Amino acid sequence: MSTVPKRVIDRYRKEVPRLQKVLKTASDRDLNEADTVSIVKGILSDVFGFDKYLDITSEYAIRGTYCDLAIKMDDKIQYLIEVKAVSITLKENHMRQTVNYGANHGVQWVVLTNGLIWNVYKINLEKRVESELVFTVNFLDVNPRRKEDQDMLFLLSKRGVAKSAREEYYTRVQSLNRFIVSSLVMSEPFITNLRKDIRKLTNGMKVENSEIENILQNEVLKRDVTEGDEVAKARNRINKMLRKGTRKVRRRKALSPVAVSNGNGDG
Repeated sequence: MSTVPKRVIDRYRKEVPRLQKVLKTASDRDLNEADTVSIVKGILSDVFGFDKYLDITSEYAIRGTYCDLAIKMDDKIQYLIEVKAVSITLKENHMRQTVNYGANHGVQWVVLTNGLIWNVYKINLEKRVESELVFTVNFLDVNPRRKEDQDMLFLLSKRGVAKSAREEYYTRVQSLNRFIVSSLVMSEPFITNLRKDIRKLTNGMKVENSEIENILQNEVLKRDVTEGDEVAKARNRINKMLRKGTRKVRRRKALSPVAVSNGNGDG
């Protein structure tokens, strides 16, 4: 992940504890949505470094409705933010509302928050609209001196947006998870190499790929990483990678020098 600049860390250490106290008081007093929006704007400005006058837009109009906040940098919407009252538990219908705002405006990144919990979603706008919860920050649990928490806050910050930190993090999440790892283990190249190692270990004992696949599927890997929608997505990504690799190999072979006889026997 991108390195968090020292002056940004210093801002976290100064402002996060102060705003945690504000949120705790707001929660105890059961403040309404309008007051929560004001606190969220303070967090966006004082913690995440957005200019409250230039970067943050309130009541952003989207097809006849209004999203609570929008973060705009270089004339481009970077986040749409839907805010609920601090005492409200964030639910699926709130998520759908937030994602719809993003989809209707063509914005890929949206945030749903009640000030305490910050859920960050990435929207796939191609063909069928799909959304994915990329990460969650519980603001009250943040320790601004802990590197992991500094990194998570940076994903939402102005400097982080400018450095594409959230995209970098998303790529990492997409490529390093249990579904990808399990699908790689179940892929034909991996199983073929495993079969070769088993043959070496057993002095040439005949083993079929299907036997190894069956053991992996039923005895080694857990069921939740071998079945389901996330597994299907992971396998599709891996299959695309393997097909791309195969095409590259074929192109290299087609372009490699080939000795051709000149037909007069001089070879």
